[in-house]
Amino acid sequence: MARTARDVLDGALRLLALAAGENRLVAEIAAGRAPLAAVAALALEQGQVIPADRRSFTHLALRATALQQPPVIAFYDHLACGEAVALERLGPLTAACGLGEEAVRAHEPRPGCQAYPAYVSWLALGAEPVDAAVALTANFAAWSASCATVALALREHYGFDDAACGFFDLFAEPDPEAAERALAAVGAGLLDGRLSETLAHRHGRLVQAYEAMFWSTLADEFVPR
Repeated sequence: MARTARDVLDGALRLLALAAGENRLVAEIAAGRAPLAAVAALALEQGQVIPADRRSFTHLALRATALQQPPVIAFYDHLACGEAVALERLGPLTAACGLGEEAVRAHEPRPGCQAYPAYVSWLALGAEPVDAAVALTANFAAWSASCATVALALREHYGFDDAACGFFDLFAEPDPEAAERALAAVGAGLLDGRLSETLAHRHGRLVQAYEAMFWSTLADEFVPR
């Protein structure tokens, strides 16, 4: 029986779920034990990640345009628009952490936190766009779950209001349009023979590893073992 787009995405999700490890920082935030400085650092690092990812998604859309893959273009256009919204919502979060504009501008990014967007940029330059779409979509589930946990904890333990939690709420909420566009993009990749599940899984494992590095870098700094 021929593989479907749903088969491909479900297979990638199962693979990454098996490899997922504990997120110490999210666990500490969920319990209210992480210092506010850890949340502030998370917000500052996301201030670097979001614009980088938006540029990467825009470039992937351009490459898909050259390959005449409209469903893949639509997928990355949607992701790029989402990053623009995320950047708008980041301001209230940094403000709630007590960070002014000068502190945001002066922030020196942590290498361990920026490995993720660096690899996404590599995907934008060198990966088959539909393979990257599978890898990114599979990893979004873990990111979404982390954001949902953090959003709840910030309200319960840190006194953040809805505006301050809006950044995490954005990614915690289901995005049916993104899911539909991902299925369409993968379906197009299957039809035109450009999808390689082997490479998509490889990209997915690395994406997940670099995201884990983002969280562990902050955990190692702010959460004692």
